[in-house]
Amino acid sequence: MFVPLHESVPVVEPSSAGGVFSLLWVIIALPALGAAVILLLGNTRTSKWAHLLGCATVIGSFVISVAVFVALLGRAADDREIGQTLWSWVEAGSFHVDMALLYDPLSALFLLLITGVGSLIHIYSVGYMEHDVRRARFFAYLNLFVAAMLMLVLADNYFGVFLGWEGVGLASYLLIGFWQHKPSAAVAAKKAFVVNRVGDIGMALGTMMVFATFGTLTFAGVSAAADRAGETSMTVLGLLFLLAACGKSAQVPLQSWLLDAMEGPTPVSALIHAATMVTAGVYLVVRSNFIYDYTPTAQTAVVVVGAVTLLWGAIIGCAKDDIKKALAGSTMSQIGYMMLAAGLGPAGYAFAIFQLLTHGFFKANLFLGAGSVMHAMNDEVDMRHYGALQKALPVTFLTFTFGYLAIIGIPPFAGFWSKDKIIEAAFGDNLIVGLATLVGAGITAFYMTRVMLMTYLGEKRWDKGVHPHESPKVMTGPLIVLAALSALGGLLLLNDWIVNFLAPVVGEEVEAPLAVSTLALTLIVLVVVLVGIAIAWLTVGRNEVPLTAPTKVSVFTRAARADLYGDALNESLLMRPGDQFVTGLVSFDDHGVDGVVDGTGAAFGGMSSTFRRVQTGFVRSYALSVLGGAVLVVLALLAVNLA
Repeated sequence: MFVPLHESVPVVEPSSAGGVFSLLWVIIALPALGAAVILLLGNTRTSKWAHLLGCATVIGSFVISVAVFVALLGRAADDREIGQTLWSWVEAGSFHVDMALLYDPLSALFLLLITGVGSLIHIYSVGYMEHDVRRARFFAYLNLFVAAMLMLVLADNYFGVFLGWEGVGLASYLLIGFWQHKPSAAVAAKKAFVVNRVGDIGMALGTMMVFATFGTLTFAGVSAAADRAGETSMTVLGLLFLLAACGKSAQVPLQSWLLDAMEGPTPVSALIHAATMVTAGVYLVVRSNFIYDYTPTAQTAVVVVGAVTLLWGAIIGCAKDDIKKALAGSTMSQIGYMMLAAGLGPAGYAFAIFQLLTHGFFKANLFLGAGSVMHAMNDEVDMRHYGALQKALPVTFLTFTFGYLAIIGIPPFAGFWSKDKIIEAAFGDNLIVGLATLVGAGITAFYMTRVMLMTYLGEKRWDKGVHPHESPKVMTGPLIVLAALSALGGLLLLNDWIVNFLAPVVGEEVEAPLAVSTLALTLIVLVVVLVGIAIAWLTVGRNEVPLTAPTKVSVFTRAARADLYGDALNESLLMRPGDQFVTGLVSFDDHGVDGVVDGTGAAFGGMSSTFRRVQTGFVRSYALSVLGGAVLVVLALLAVNLA
């Protein structure tokens, strides 16, 4: 399986960090320092200023990220890889890993997304978590989350990625279960942690196999030797990293944790879905393009996982009355688009990242908008108890509308440009895959229109005592910025800028021929989107929305409400058999292993008791025993002689 490549392989090393690039490590250090200070001093001592420190550290990282990005743009396209070695990290025989950073066009875009959107979410959280007595700890966990994600995308080797990978998993566990006094939140955090451990097996084994195959863990080293490895090795590596990506990015079959993760505070949902955790899997696949380009089998697997997940998440979103869970199903679906694009190779890598960026804008907008609605509705999440909120929440309604138009792909909003490019690339690769992306676009238009209709339009269905009011400016300010990004994010495609910018990392775009013109395909997609909107209006918009979900529904609606039975499937195929297996092992240990050990001990104990009776401590008894033995010996000798 492994093809040893420990011989010397020419490696093009990144340029050394100088000037503003020498501050790369500070981008990670600032939020990490913020988390450490707040956690070490404690919630009580830092309660009055922890939110200010949390925001300042991430904003500081954003400012530096912008500065190094501008400096990167000033370099030639073939000189945009900057490396920074901080110290020798692990040294064990031939295994050597440096704590080193890599700044290139791919990591540059991720830094801007993580720190930019992360800063807005931090600022929003100041208002959202204002009355929470553990607010200081919340900001420490947010800082930790951002720092871990920054480590993940800045590392120049798979070992560093693994460090950030596990850090993101820890931070998500702490934030999803932040309100641990709620059993549902504690269970959701545990579920996210356990499901992600399954994916982490792929990350750990993949990292080990990279070193066993190439003798190095650096991206530059693996890329330089990739053409010398066997296809079997590359396929196994690709599938292992795909398993890891499925866990972090909530792709089928490891998607079950994402909807439950909505138990965390809403800013956490925005951070997970827009700028950190769920984007990690897409980053891993795109960063490992030098592996996937040599394994069509693994590429096909990535495409299949993406296609299945984009439909899976969209269908689930159609039946959710919880506004956050409807948006969570949407995230699963949108990440599916990105994963599918990444599986298309050079034809889709850049568009996967383009969709990831625009999704970060409009999904953060939508989640924070949902949080603003919850803030106005006494933390109510059931959209059946909303309605007619457009006048009570004018800023939230307008900004949410921008996010809605972006996610369903209405021109000229950001999602139109990024999603249409993925649909084009999908049709250029395979008709069935293209149809999956097209159907997904229609379903997205349906469930997002349903969210808009049930939340902001129609009749009031508010509970008694609810008096909707607009959120404070500290919350609406980030919404306005994100709404603007949702509208203008498509400018990244102007003159194919993002494609050309990422080309040194992911390769030149490969355009596949289409059966119809690009314009015709665009019109087809828009028609499908409009059909989805119309169906939502006919089924939801012009009908009265009952306060409780109807029970007499189709089998498809029941399946979607049950998350397409994903949890039931995991329980029947994995959890119950696993539980029985562990029960059997415990029984074997109790009665088998412990039985042998206890039985042996009992046997020796019995022997000891028997011999103990002989050891009386009386000299006369010992003398009698010696006399008896001597008599027996004499009798034995006489018997031998007489014979």
